[in-house]
Amino acid sequence: MCVCVCVCVCVTGVYTKLGYAGNTEPQFIVPSCIAIKESAKVGDQAQRRMMKGVDDLDFFIGDEAIDKPNYATKWPIRHGIVEDWDLMERFMEQVIFKYLRAEPEDHYFLLTEPPLNTPENREYTAEIMFESFNVPGLYIAVQAVLALAASWTSRQVGERTLTGTVIDSGDGVTHVIPVAEGYVIGSCIKHIPIAGRDITYFTQQLLREREVGIPPEQSLETAKAVKERFSYVCPDLVKEFSKYDTDGSKWIKQYTGINAISKKEFTIDVGYERFLGPEIFFHPEFANPDFTQPISEVVDEVIQNCPIDVRRPLYKVSRSMLASTVSHTHTHTHILWFIGCIDRV
Repeated sequence: MCVCVCVCVCVTGVYTKLGYAGNTEPQFIVPSCIAIKESAKVGDQAQRRMMKGVDDLDFFIGDEAIDKPNYATKWPIRHGIVEDWDLMERFMEQVIFKYLRAEPEDHYFLLTEPPLNTPENREYTAEIMFESFNVPGLYIAVQAVLALAASWTSRQVGERTLTGTVIDSGDGVTHVIPVAEGYVIGSCIKHIPIAGRDITYFTQQLLREREVGIPPEQSLETAKAVKERFSYVCPDLVKEFSKYDTDGSKWIKQYTGINAISKKEFTIDVGYERFLGPEIFFHPEFANPDFTQPISEVVDEVIQNCPIDVRRPLYKVSRSMLASTVSHTHTHTHILWFIGCIDRV
């Protein structure tokens, strides 16, 4: 008999978030990669066939996969779309049995998909879940719609709405997705080439120009850690510079790392990098001279391309949502919901 607890698996591309329904946060957030043992391509055919059977059981996922230098690390998902279904099935096997320790026959499953996922991919996903794992029920939802639903959980059921503009920022690309009454307006979706990876690279560049104590081979890892721990979006760029210049000791943070070669600690000061990193969403020319359209203009353009009868609710922001609105002072106030967690990519 099926239990009432639903298993939720959010596959965003670089990371996979998984847990049980009712929890306030995911139980696990793991990289969406798998490490497999690739056998040699020469030798006796029967021996290669036997080794292939052994290799099928010898694999790791997530952080364990990244830490296996003698294994080939594969990423079955690219830009949110599954490219290798055999690896994806093995990845889901580890997710269900090793991480969640769940019997798939006893749980309903909620999976996420990108906004422009193809019907064929959706069919393959359902085939794996029903035929390989024998799940009793499956619901596949668009991440943007779920983000809007999650934003209204504190309000009364009668006042909920699934209309809004969702900014889905991943590792390599950011999508602006209009949702009207729970339905994604696919023809109006736009993407920009600014995402979490660009914040990391820009932070790395800023640190290299100012800090000389960072080991060169660890500069990218250090920039990523600085981004995840200290970065934030400021309301006014000029005032933010003034704050740091006036009272730097209050705002400047320190990051301590360990040199991978000498095993000695190194410490750096983190100042302007805290707010200049995320600022590339509003001033993309800082990081990409070929793209100069700020995120606010992209959101405005997306909404203007939508049918006229849904534009007003897409622009509308309720008082309870103002605290979660991420933007500078512009002509319009937009509903910006970041999913995929910029600090995780």
